[in-house]
Amino acid sequence: MKFGFDIDDTLINLREHAFNLYKRKLNQQLSRDDFLAIKRVEIHEPFGLSDVEGKEMWDSSLEEIYYTDCPPFPDAVETLRKLQRDRHEIYYITARPKEHGERTKEWMKQQGFPIQNDYFFYGMKDDEKIHIIQDLKLDYYVDDKPAVLETLSETDVKLFVKDQSYNQELELPRIVDWANFMNVLK
Repeated sequence: MKFGFDIDDTLINLREHAFNLYKRKLNQQLSRDDFLAIKRVEIHEPFGLSDVEGKEMWDSSLEEIYYTDCPPFPDAVETLRKLQRDRHEIYYITARPKEHGERTKEWMKQQGFPIQNDYFFYGMKDDEKIHIIQDLKLDYYVDDKPAVLETLSETDVKLFVKDQSYNQELELPRIVDWANFMNVLK
């Protein structure tokens, strides 16, 4: 079978990692509950930042957000390794900017994710992922963003949503814990 995975906030806990970086940079004492209460992808509102200020903060912090100690979600690496051992094809499809693609691939390998170079796609916008996913003829695809999953709703790909505070309205099989992914497939 062919499995496709988004990276940020699907396999790795990027938003919460960035939230913690913002707390340090802005010297604000926000809690994890404040993070979990955010109902959109962007994380700047609890810090009192406007959308423009939030985008500026994100863009100026990308290096630190992408390449420091952002953790994979528990059991994500192990789950993908099991899929690989079971001889499934694993594809990574991320909207990370093109200039971060190769470095992201190497970072993911360092985290232990099983990556084949030809199975790693980057540099497209979220709404362009559909073309790669269809061209690859994936059987399964996991993402966190409602807009991406909605573009795929009319395809034959079996979709899963990685549970996040901003995607609760989606009525798709939900990945809450990567250790249970194989059970959700059944």
